[in-house]
Amino acid sequence: MSIWKNPKWFRSTERQEQLDQHVRQTGQAAFGLKTFAEEDKAAAVRRHFERVAPKYDFMNSLLSFGIQRAWKRAAIRLLSPQPGDRILDLCGGTGDLAHLTAARTGENGGAVICDINMAMMSAGRQTYAPHPLARQVTWVQGDAEKIPFPDTTFDGAMVGFGIRNLTHLEQGFQEMQRVLKPGGKFLCLEFSRPTNTVFRALYDFYSFNVMPLLGQLIAGSAESYACLPETIRMFPLPDELAKILEGCGFKDVTYHSMTNGMVVAHLARKR
Repeated sequence: MSIWKNPKWFRSTERQEQLDQHVRQTGQAAFGLKTFAEEDKAAAVRRHFERVAPKYDFMNSLLSFGIQRAWKRAAIRLLSPQPGDRILDLCGGTGDLAHLTAARTGENGGAVICDINMAMMSAGRQTYAPHPLARQVTWVQGDAEKIPFPDTTFDGAMVGFGIRNLTHLEQGFQEMQRVLKPGGKFLCLEFSRPTNTVFRALYDFYSFNVMPLLGQLIAGSAESYACLPETIRMFPLPDELAKILEGCGFKDVTYHSMTNGMVVAHLARKR
């Protein structure tokens, strides 16, 4: 018996309803299976991550069996930041991707974390304070849909496991495109639907039986760890997301699947 309701993977028409046009037309936005007024979703997301922030990194490693570290390293290799590059890490949370990036950009470059949630950034700053790369990473509290930087500021931009929580997905992509320099590189690392049906069934069972239970026992919130896989089922599939990125002003869009399609890295450049 499931500990949490196991929702079906959304159909194409239902995934389309998560995009900006439908949200603005209806004034409604979903976060997991709950629906909020458009203007209230950001606050709901912020409360969610404030609850999980103290144990966020530990739970990510536990629930992914440590594979999330390999996903992030692989994604940064695909982005391939160069010495001297300045990279924006949007929805950067506790800073894993930013510090992996700073290791490649060297002292003349670095990463800027921009996240709306101060609790997540505070947890990350405590973790990375003694790290030798800490001085190459800047932390900025800001809204992903209104990035607080001028046009053409960054050589690269990335978002890892955070874009699906925005109220206006396409607006977030357009903002990242805006702050990139011409030809600047872009990376979106996000969960997706496993391609093998047997693996997908095991993944579904784990997501809605094991994850909420561990979330309750360790982090004190089963709801928080059921909500996250709910949001994955609503997110555009890789080919759909590639078209969205092209519509937001990106070119040379490609994507790379990992772990049977459980995670997908989209790469692109600013036109």
